[in-house]
Amino acid sequence: MTSVWVGIFLGFAAWFFLRYVLTGFYTVDQNERAVKTRFGRAARLGKATTLDDPIAELLNEKDKERYIYPLVRVIQPGGPYFKWPWERVYKVSVATETINMALDLETPTANYNGTMLEAVTKDQLNIGLKGQIRYRVSERNLYAYLFAVKSPIVHVMGYFVAILRERIASFESSGGSSLLEGDDDLEMDADLMIGVSINDLRKNLNEINDYMESECASAEARYGVEFDASLITEIDPPSEVESALAAINTAHNEVSSDISLAKAQADQTIVQSKRAVEIETLRAQAEVEPLNMLAGQLRDLKKSGPDVLSAYLRNVRLGLYGKARRIFMEVE
Repeated sequence: MTSVWVGIFLGFAAWFFLRYVLTGFYTVDQNERAVKTRFGRAARLGKATTLDDPIAELLNEKDKERYIYPLVRVIQPGGPYFKWPWERVYKVSVATETINMALDLETPTANYNGTMLEAVTKDQLNIGLKGQIRYRVSERNLYAYLFAVKSPIVHVMGYFVAILRERIASFESSGGSSLLEGDDDLEMDADLMIGVSINDLRKNLNEINDYMESECASAEARYGVEFDASLITEIDPPSEVESALAAINTAHNEVSSDISLAKAQADQTIVQSKRAVEIETLRAQAEVEPLNMLAGQLRDLKKSGPDVLSAYLRNVRLGLYGKARRIFMEVE
């Protein structure tokens, strides 16, 4: 009887060793981070929370009361590590990933099967947006990503789309449209205003992308996802106004070309005028310089004596007489 119990104990010990001890070793890859839980509770860094981390500075006061997560102990790449049967390891990739901004993870058929996101401009025009989002899981807030939010990427995408649509709906070009410069009293029809609106958005894509990155920076503290870049690449108008927009852009390009040519011709004329003035100035200086030298010589001669100038004039006159063929003299 005793041998039976010994056999059962040894069998249980062997099973426990194979099931939990040998399989309790694990490693963490280079692009991964891991969090260990004991009886379902993540290993934490004391009582520290995300409010103690600089990422909380991007939250407003109301959100700071809502998004408070404990800081957990992050297991870095390497190993082998060991876990007990009552412990569980959650691994997550921290590599940068790219996702289509129009993709709806809950409804894949939405937004034209995840290919184009619709938005409404300030002048009530429906436009299509295309682009990508680069993001990565935040190592500094793994608790929010693993345990606090059920589908972090879904929340992040919804947060991004909401901010983007609000920005498109309220966007105004800070520099104004070049089509309207100098024409304060110009009355424009609806098609032209549509062209101005879409052109402003297209010309300011970098500004919109920078705005999105700035506004979505708090996603790291909210959902444990860090935005790397917002890449809006295309803004498409509705098909019914596409021809009107093309005509407006063509006219605008022609006007811009004519203005550039006029400026180039004006610059060339100015340069030529400056050169002509320089040439005439040099010619005048060349004519005046001998006279100035002669005046200087005469002043020096006058200092030599009162009769020196008379003698100089007599000698000059005699030289001229020698060169002349005919001399006309006035007789009193």
